[in-house]
Amino acid sequence: MKKNIITAFMALTLLTTVSCGDDFIDREVPYSIGADNYFNNEQEYYNALVAAYDILQSTYVNVLLGEIASDNTLSGGESANDVIGFQQVDEMIHTPVNANVKNVWDWMFAGVNRASYIMEFKDKTNFANKPQIIAEARFLRAYFQFELVKWFGGIPMKQDARFKLGDEKTIPRSSKAEVYASIENDLILAIADLSPNAPQVGRVTKGAAQALLGKVYLYQDKFDLAAQTLENLITVTGGYSLVTNYDTLFEVAEENGVESVLEVQYTDIEGAGFGCLQCSEGNVAVGFNGPRNYSGPRFSSGYSFNVPTQEAVDIYEAGDLRKDVAILDIAAWATATGATYGVGYKHTGFFNKKYIPRTRSANAAGDLNLTNPNNYRAIRYADVLLMAAEAFNRGGIDDTKARFYLNQVRRRAFGDTNHDINGTGATLTSLIWEERRRELLGEGHRFFDLVRTGRAAIEIDGFTADKNELFPIPIEEIQFSAGNWQQNPGY
Repeated sequence: MKKNIITAFMALTLLTTVSCGDDFIDREVPYSIGADNYFNNEQEYYNALVAAYDILQSTYVNVLLGEIASDNTLSGGESANDVIGFQQVDEMIHTPVNANVKNVWDWMFAGVNRASYIMEFKDKTNFANKPQIIAEARFLRAYFQFELVKWFGGIPMKQDARFKLGDEKTIPRSSKAEVYASIENDLILAIADLSPNAPQVGRVTKGAAQALLGKVYLYQDKFDLAAQTLENLITVTGGYSLVTNYDTLFEVAEENGVESVLEVQYTDIEGAGFGCLQCSEGNVAVGFNGPRNYSGPRFSSGYSFNVPTQEAVDIYEAGDLRKDVAILDIAAWATATGATYGVGYKHTGFFNKKYIPRTRSANAAGDLNLTNPNNYRAIRYADVLLMAAEAFNRGGIDDTKARFYLNQVRRRAFGDTNHDINGTGATLTSLIWEERRRELLGEGHRFFDLVRTGRAAIEIDGFTADKNELFPIPIEEIQFSAGNWQQNPGY
């Protein structure tokens, strides 16, 4: 959907009026969109689907915080008061009053609601392509619910219906197991109807649904199911491969390429401001990641958040080609090119090179720092291979196959077979986890990898066990529920 339909925005809600005096009482609403006059043809279902896809663009904050919360990066920014929510998450002192964590809750639930609106009326009108559209809606709901359960644990669910005002007082939080069961069901049904080839660039495929289902199984330690699902994607569905030149992977030329299993589409044709960052059609995280007050070749200036630590830089072995793609050493770059830059808060000297602004036309809409067109590679084939390796190893299924998938990733990283891994058992498990960190650095997965494998309290400074595995439900939601929803432990 890059550059075309993803910019559409349909607020498919029932419009109501508020009476401000007798002159407005009993007047008919001039026009409203509701179930009785919508979902009458394929175009209207398609428009609703675009509205659900649109929420994917707001996941930029999930990616930022997924790194900042981990041991990969520090919050950065201009000062200790610059985006307080980021600073608190970095130091593991966040509370239920955190605007950035609330963004995750609000926008992911918006995505669930939009996808569920389609599902609520999935039987209203028949047309030839409806199974495809319904399958995509199922995938999107599963994706947004997976984000919610990763961040907050059990969430309220309403199945094939939208949440309405008052539901917060009557619908309880489901258990994590119930949420995962709902996600699995949506993805299994979606896989049956999705095509291996997207009907438009940016729309989900059978492979994307299989990859997400495999990941969902892995997060629950269902290793047999994860291995089976990911193996089926790799060997049967196929169509994916590793990009030969890792250096090109995060550039425009490789967007929606052979390694992209799921990619969030961004464009710079519609800008936004700080009043509603999620309203941007651009990748806001990219501008946040950029070097402060930068002037020089190839890159553009940004706000110096999400800065990699020295420890993260040091994880790369000699000869690993990924290091210079993942990390921008700004001092070395300035010496080599004559570039200049400013020093921000918690400055480490390093930036997330995968997702910092590239030089482009000054004619882009809005604030250039908020409308970067860089797509986010939500699931890459390399991630699929490493998830499959972990499932085959941790499930005690086949260490030979686990090494085979792991070493595909390493051979691309080093350009040879001299760095192949030969470990087994628990040793191989640790090597796979280390490889995930190196391969996926800067892509928002590290915190959740540490949590799901029980290593977060060891690796993350300030992390409190039996508390920080989850983030707090926003205080407003607890208050609105009038005691129906209990806060997560420790908050």
